[in-house]
Amino acid sequence: MKRLDGKTAVITGGGSGIGLGAAKRFVEEGAFVYIFGRRQDALDAALAELGPNARAVQGSVTDLADLDRLYATVKAERGRVDIVFANAGTGAFAPLGEITRDHYDQIFDVNVKGLLFTVQKALPLMGKGGSIILTGSSTGVMGTPQFSVYSATKAAIRNFARTWALDLQGTGIRVNVLSPGPTRTDLALDVVGEAEFEALGAATPIGRIGEPSETGAVAAFLASSDSSFMTGGEVFVDGGLAQV
Repeated sequence: MKRLDGKTAVITGGGSGIGLGAAKRFVEEGAFVYIFGRRQDALDAALAELGPNARAVQGSVTDLADLDRLYATVKAERGRVDIVFANAGTGAFAPLGEITRDHYDQIFDVNVKGLLFTVQKALPLMGKGGSIILTGSSTGVMGTPQFSVYSATKAAIRNFARTWALDLQGTGIRVNVLSPGPTRTDLALDVVGEAEFEALGAATPIGRIGEPSETGAVAAFLASSDSSFMTGGEVFVDGGLAQV
């Protein structure tokens, strides 16, 4: 029996990168997966890889009506949600002194507001044994030049998990943070630059960039009953970058 047999999972930002890496692993482990994202072309390409045990819903986590439509679809087709991987995120560099309101609003709207309502709107479909996974970052515990707004969103997400673990006491629903370090995704390479990102990977104790499949494997652990005594915690998949 596979670890996620019969489970229904929702993954935001599921069309590429870490979200797609997790979706592949969840399907391999027996789950039916809904991937949610803004770009229909990316979702279509992801479905071609994922096969019949996946479904795509197009929309943005910043649009509450889109989230309502996502969960209405899940409810009509599956009746419940067992796993929510609130993974959608964005980032950009801006040093202190050059941060604009648009820069702040865009990153906080996606990474904090979008994540909050992704989780909150899922709760009526969740029950005992449910797992909520929030995508954090090694930047949430490190100082990173020109990356303060993004880093602050990830620190906020870390506190969401601590507080929501208390809010969810007695429900049987767990919530944990999965915090990647430098991982090979299109967004990361676009924001940082390939050469700079490779150098960051080389600076980790493991000495390389991580792959989405490696983060997906840890997401599957947090989604499964193998992590049944974990809530309010944070697991780093960062090659040791923020650990030593």
